[in-house]
Amino acid sequence: MSRRRVVLSVAAGVVVLGGAGAFAIAQAGEQPPVLLHSKAHYTAPTGDRGGSFTFTTGVTASSGVKSLKVLAWPADSQLGKKEPTAKEMAEVDSATCRPAADGTARCTYATPVTRADAATFPHGTWHIAVLATAKDGTTTFDANAVDFKVG
Repeated sequence: MSRRRVVLSVAAGVVVLGGAGAFAIAQAGEQPPVLLHSKAHYTAPTGDRGGSFTFTTGVTASSGVKSLKVLAWPADSQLGKKEPTAKEMAEVDSATCRPAADGTARCTYATPVTRADAATFPHGTWHIAVLATAKDGTTTFDANAVDFKVG
C-alpha cells in the first residue's frame, strides 16, 4: 500500500472517530432528567386542622429543569389497571422547582386536603406518577415514582 493511501486511510479514520466522539459528547449533554430521593407524605385532616399531601424529589438535568408534573393515583382504581402515560401527564399539576447547591433542582408539590377531600379518597396504597422535563426537552416519566398510604 502506498504511503499516500495509508495517510488518507488514517485521516479518514480520524474524521470518522472524531465525528463519532463529537456525536457522543453532544448526546451526553442531552441525558434525560434523573429523579433522586422521591418522598410522599399524606396527612389526613383532624379536629380543626386541615390535612395535606406533599411530594418532594430532587431532579438532575444537564440543561436544567423546565418542569415537573405530579399525579397521585389510588392503586385500587381504573388507573391501577392502566397506569397513566407521559402524554396524559402533560395536563396535571406542576411542582415548584428551585435550584439546590449541588446542581440538583429540589421540586415540591403540596396541596391542602379538606375533610370533604379525605372523605372521598379511597383508602389504601396510592402511587405518584412523575414527568420531569429538562430545558433541552428531554423527559423522564415514572408512573410509580413512590407510594404512600391513605387511611
